[in-house]
Amino acid sequence: MLSPSEIDARLERILLKVQKPGRYVGGEFNSVVKDWDSVKARVAFIFPDIYDIGVSNLGLQILYDLVNQRPDALAERAYSPWIDMEEQMRISGIPLYSLESKHALADFDVLGFSIPYETLYTNVLNALALAGIPLRSLDRSEIHPLVIAGGHACFNPEPMHAFMDAFVIGEGEEVIGEIIEAVKQEKRKSKNRGGLLRSLAEISGVYVPRFYDVTYLDDGTVEAITPNVSEAPQTILKRMLAQLPPPPTKFLVPNIDIVHNRVAVEVMRGCTRGCRFCQAGMITRPVRERGVDEVVAAAEAAIQSTGVEELALLSLSSSDYTPVLDLVTAIGEKFAGRHLTVSLPSLRIDTVSVALMEKLKERRSGGFTLAPEAASERMRRIINKYIPDEQILSTVREIYSRGWPTIKLYFMIGHPSETLEDVQAIVDLCKRVLAEGRRALGGRARVHAGVSTFIPKPHTPFQWVAVDTPQQIRLKQDLLKRELRDRNIKLSWTEPDDTLLEAWLSRGDRRLAEVLFTAWQKGAKFDAWGDQMRFGAWQEAFADRDLDPAFYTHRPRRPDEIFPWEHISDAVRKNYLFADYQKSLAGEIQQDCRQNCHACGILPAFATERREHPGLYWKCPEVKSPQRAKVHK
Repeated sequence: MLSPSEIDARLERILLKVQKPGRYVGGEFNSVVKDWDSVKARVAFIFPDIYDIGVSNLGLQILYDLVNQRPDALAERAYSPWIDMEEQMRISGIPLYSLESKHALADFDVLGFSIPYETLYTNVLNALALAGIPLRSLDRSEIHPLVIAGGHACFNPEPMHAFMDAFVIGEGEEVIGEIIEAVKQEKRKSKNRGGLLRSLAEISGVYVPRFYDVTYLDDGTVEAITPNVSEAPQTILKRMLAQLPPPPTKFLVPNIDIVHNRVAVEVMRGCTRGCRFCQAGMITRPVRERGVDEVVAAAEAAIQSTGVEELALLSLSSSDYTPVLDLVTAIGEKFAGRHLTVSLPSLRIDTVSVALMEKLKERRSGGFTLAPEAASERMRRIINKYIPDEQILSTVREIYSRGWPTIKLYFMIGHPSETLEDVQAIVDLCKRVLAEGRRALGGRARVHAGVSTFIPKPHTPFQWVAVDTPQQIRLKQDLLKRELRDRNIKLSWTEPDDTLLEAWLSRGDRRLAEVLFTAWQKGAKFDAWGDQMRFGAWQEAFADRDLDPAFYTHRPRRPDEIFPWEHISDAVRKNYLFADYQKSLAGEIQQDCRQNCHACGILPAFATERREHPGLYWKCPEVKSPQRAKVHK
């Protein structure tokens, strides 16, 4: 393997031959370079997409900061090189390396992949290949790094099971330290890989795939998932933090212009709304909020340490953050007279108040985004996001009247029980919204309709339903394209092939690992990029492995079916999800958990995982002891 100095020398010869060489040189302001020989554990965090997207990933920045606070460890970073750079690296014999020290990834003790969405899977394989590391876990020996992955896409880890030594299920802030301790301990012993993996299997929230056997029924569904060593639990419960740690403030200042050149402070984690299509809302429960003073102090420190002029206040449902008005007021006062743009994404239509709009308009950035998800009131009941049309129109009147020229509306097509009339309702609502804008702003008013295609994700009430067929998806998209031709309405949509690929990977079982490997061999990578995705390679890979892709997408799952992800628990009970799915069939709405607890299972699991924590919901019947009754009372 090349030394850092040899990698540096070869980079000098190729960087002027590629686009944006600043992606590959490191040295960013606020990056951390430690003495390699002074630490006992070396971790490389890899975001398997290009620098422009990965450098701002908040999860990676949190872990990078936490590990580098340890005196006994270092964390460095790597990203997927773009196609031109990969070609030059292969020609020049340069392995994938870290930006901080230019060490080859194979020199590290731990490689940690952050995988927020499934279409990054082939990039993970490609990164391992570029690093010169065997793709399959079973082919690695004591000389190779430990290869782990975490992120939302790991809540069904089975399509990637053959390539990862371990997965972190849930929140990584605490578990990364426990993994480092296990690595240090094994290095002091015999550096035995099998012993290390057994130690990892005993860490709460860590899944080691080789320690589980899967059998199948004649119809192709899972028969059983069984641990094969004593250290492996029957069910891997996600890791949950009792309290969010202090947010990072020394954000990396990128070398080039990137997709999100901003600092971000997470104000709240989790969501209580219970939208039936939303995986993130299920797997990030329970809700934990940061205080206003902590958020403002972190924002000030981050802006001082970076010089960035855009601040994002992040959560799944920002306007559900309890003191949101106090926060926006405090941000306005703290940064008065400074050219700071503040974005508060994920605002809900039913909680967007006039007062909040007044405060936001002083620091607004571009347009205003709302997510009805469905345009007919019937469909909103089915997906448990019920908002009357008049409330939507009242909200957009307030937005346009305060000077925002563009409103972006997020919708989905392909919901369970959807008809063409429900799709036509998207057209009608967009036109009504634009009409409100024209009354307020005349020809300046704009509507951007973003229409994605629904995928029934694991761990949601809709995990039992089928994906819409490509024929139906195209029929519905054609209707939208035909009817939304106004020059002041911009329409964007998801290609049916992209929907199918994500559905295969998110709903697949262990057999998808061979499909994934074969597709990568046939050239699949950067599957999230429309101009790079090779759908034909995936179809050929399914055929080569004698698997029917429709098995994973176009069939409803049986009520008693064992899912490929059955042994991975987000602490929300399966029978609760199925009961909520049945409510959707009847068009029944389920109230926000803050108003009425539905006993989903998260709080008993949370109390078991973190006994010292006092609990979160004072009305929850699952929390019996009165001392667990303070945060939201």
